[in-house]
Amino acid sequence: MSRLDPEKLTVEYREGVTPKEPIIPRRYTLTHSDITAELFLTIGLNYAYDKINEMRDEVIGEWIKIEEEYFFNVFLYIDGQFGTIQSEIRNAIFRRELPLALEAIRYGDKYFFSAHPELDNAPIIVYFNSTTPYFNRIENWGNFSDYNL
Repeated sequence: MSRLDPEKLTVEYREGVTPKEPIIPRRYTLTHSDITAELFLTIGLNYAYDKINEMRDEVIGEWIKIEEEYFFNVFLYIDGQFGTIQSEIRNAIFRRELPLALEAIRYGDKYFFSAHPELDNAPIIVYFNSTTPYFNRIENWGNFSDYNL
């Protein structure tokens, strides 16, 4: 069941990126507003560091190619400013909200996926980055066909 409200998603393409090209490099920065529940997806050759705030609750991702296979890597900053308890809370929030984030990326870049339908089946590899070994994990989260509205 979809949780994404497309009317609350704003997409920005940065210089060097179009709705259909390139595949590599193509990097995504997804941020949000806690107040309005709006999502902001920036697609560019580089991550939109200017959109990242001190909370570090963004979702960033990029396409990579290993030999002949494409992968989508997602990077999440689990460690908070207040130690392990904060990391536990952030980990739970990221896990709960990641399906919505992946839906937003898939929907927000729908013309790209139409131009490259094979990428709907590329594995999504999520890096939960933490200094705490329990939260520092790499997981396969399926592929974008699982998050297509």
